[in-house]
Amino acid sequence: MKRRLLLTMPVAAAGVALVPPSASAQPIAPGKDFRLLDPAQPVDDPKRIEVLEFFWYGCPHCYDLQPALHAWLKRKPADVAFRSVPAIFRDSWVAHAQLFYSLEAMGLLDRLHTEVFRAIHEQKTDLSDLARMQAWLGRQNVDTKQFAEVYGSFGVKSRTQRSVQMSRSYGLSGTPSLVVAGRYLTSPAMTQGLERTFAVIDQLIAQLRSGNAPGKR
Repeated sequence: MKRRLLLTMPVAAAGVALVPPSASAQPIAPGKDFRLLDPAQPVDDPKRIEVLEFFWYGCPHCYDLQPALHAWLKRKPADVAFRSVPAIFRDSWVAHAQLFYSLEAMGLLDRLHTEVFRAIHEQKTDLSDLARMQAWLGRQNVDTKQFAEVYGSFGVKSRTQRSVQMSRSYGLSGTPSLVVAGRYLTSPAMTQGLERTFAVIDQLIAQLRSGNAPGKR
């Protein structure tokens, strides 16, 4: 991508620690456990409560989040719609966003999403460009020629550009970040713990159902 991405927000780099189970029962507080998005962002399906995970494959904290996220997804209520969105703060993040959207378009995301994280963070595999991605994907029994075609397709590039726009409009300052109902942004950096993050999400979902969510008009 030749155009320079004009994003100046800092990327949070603080590590997070697990918190004791009792912390999950603590009441949530705006400005501490989450912040209100103003303006609120549109959701895909107004009839369901949307939870978005903004991530970057190269982010170690995003990788650390995955086990807790997968555990939460197993108990996610039926009226909650979850979606992962690659965040893009820099030009160098574009390739990983295109990797994500290409795997999604090819129906390979369920099989390889976690494997991409493992390759980068455990095996120290460089997946920063198409050629390196093809070399790794070939070892995963993926048709690398088809992948290259999808990777460079209009559809994947359009979705990647949408990620750029969303990273701006949601006011992201770091990864991972999670957004509930287009209104409430939280993260392990804010809640000081992976377990606490999903406790905050659960409480926001419960408050949305009851009509008592903070800042709800």
